[in-house]
Amino acid sequence: MTVTPGGIETGSAVRGDREADIGMLLRLLRPIFRTHWLRLAGGFIALVTVDFLQLIIPRFVKAAVDGLSAGTADTARLIQLSVSVCLVALVVAVLRFTWRYLIIGFSRILEKKLRDRLFDHLLRMDQPFFERWTIGDLMAHASNDLATVQMACGMGLVAAVDALVMSAAALGFMMAISLKLTLIALLPMPVLIVCTRILSGRLHHRFNLVQEQFSLLTEFARATLVSVRLIKAYTLERFQEGRFQRLGQAYVRSNLKVATIQGLLFPIATLVGNVGMLLLLYYGGALVIEGAISIGSFVAFVSYLYMLIWPMMAVGWVANLAQRGITSMRRIHRLLTQQPVVSTRPTVALPPAVVTAYACRRLSFTYGEAIRPALRDLNLEIGPGLVGMTGRTGSGKSTLCKLLLRMYPVADGMLYFRGEDVNRLAQADIRACIAYVGQEPVVFADTIAANIAFGRPEASMAEIEAAARAAAIDEDIRTFADGYQAVIGERGVKLSGGQRQRLALSRALLCDRPMLIIDDALSAIDVETEQQVLQGILAGLAGKSVLLISHRINVLRHAERIVVLDEGRIVAEGRHEDLLATPFYRVMADKQRNDA
Repeated sequence: MTVTPGGIETGSAVRGDREADIGMLLRLLRPIFRTHWLRLAGGFIALVTVDFLQLIIPRFVKAAVDGLSAGTADTARLIQLSVSVCLVALVVAVLRFTWRYLIIGFSRILEKKLRDRLFDHLLRMDQPFFERWTIGDLMAHASNDLATVQMACGMGLVAAVDALVMSAAALGFMMAISLKLTLIALLPMPVLIVCTRILSGRLHHRFNLVQEQFSLLTEFARATLVSVRLIKAYTLERFQEGRFQRLGQAYVRSNLKVATIQGLLFPIATLVGNVGMLLLLYYGGALVIEGAISIGSFVAFVSYLYMLIWPMMAVGWVANLAQRGITSMRRIHRLLTQQPVVSTRPTVALPPAVVTAYACRRLSFTYGEAIRPALRDLNLEIGPGLVGMTGRTGSGKSTLCKLLLRMYPVADGMLYFRGEDVNRLAQADIRACIAYVGQEPVVFADTIAANIAFGRPEASMAEIEAAARAAAIDEDIRTFADGYQAVIGERGVKLSGGQRQRLALSRALLCDRPMLIIDDALSAIDVETEQQVLQGILAGLAGKSVLLISHRINVLRHAERIVVLDEGRIVAEGRHEDLLATPFYRVMADKQRNDA
């Protein structure tokens, strides 16, 4: 594909991409159309029937005008024709409601199915995917892009079929009246075809830019709202307002460029139709004067030409909707074709619990384009009991947690779960055995009880309260007026940092899974509460494997074995008393003892 520095495709690449777009769109939408073909068939039958009924009305007008001109029409005949027109109009109204309900309703169903598929796809993606795609971009796909596809597959499809049927039928009736007059009225048509082709090609690229800028705007707004307390603390409100205004202005400018093209399509179509009407009045009037056609035929011909103006205008509108729909479908398709990089080819069932839960064998890992590996030749076994881990910031502790949770890929033969290579096991099976508490606790804008029971929605209130007591947060919860039913706000804004950590820990304890990983999730808890939390963890330790990462000696000293990492390697391992003889651990212990 040839692309200019500005990102605009050129030459044969554009034609190839358009063909690929159509094929991609058909593959993505064909199953939905196939499922609802009966609904669509009924809708299009109603639509086509409406078109033909509208084409009958000028025949009634022609009969009335010719009768009046010849002096043969009487009151009864005019009443009969008027009643016929009213009956046709009533049937048209009913059928128009029918096709709107069936076809536009189908477009809403299609939008829902695509949104569900998109959401399911996002839930299956791994950590590297979310490092490449911003939340704002994903939100733009799920809002603007889906709305555009819905419009294209709803009113766009209706307008295309309506314009095709109406134009073909109107042309047939016009040629039946006068072939010569029809050719004269259609002389300006090539101008519309050429202009539509040129403008539609430009619309595709400009609309794509609009969607990308909407993604940037959405992501900036989301990040600003999430960080609003930090922004206020640094008094950066005006600075953020300026950045938001500049992004908004760029988005408006791009929309204006799209609107410029849209604004040209409709006037050009109207101009072509009116030029045809001008030619008709000149040449058709002459034919009436010469007696070549009757005045009734001329009136009917004018009515059919007016009906033909709508398809002419619809050409520009349909082209606009189609280009926007294809652009959005291309973006959605690009998102749906993204695949997790973590291996998902399970070949064996999950083995029963064994002494060693996890085993690392010369485990090495490097992030993306990083130069230095985050982990190097790591050999470690994690079995039943409490294993502590510490080390300098950036030594690889959190990276190890992410690998254990199967968030990133590892090579074969480096990581084993219950004696089997993790690449041979289903990710869901491994994760179902692990409860995880991260450095940044995730809290939802819901009740406290719902947050604790997130991993086990079926848990009873007694179990929820027991987990809260084990995490030493039960007393804090009862200080709220609504207790466990208190809503804690977006991202747990009503809780302190320590409370959020203990809430996340109670959620993990409630899951009661064979393995518990705590990644420095006690850092915001005071020493007294810390000991209460540890007692709660140790009380339910029987038969479980716990990996506890911390920089606090008071926490680590309870571990049966402590692992010290430095630059991705294990530099020391043993019990608390043994590690006091190592320089790094001793310095850390002395410093914390002096600070206390």
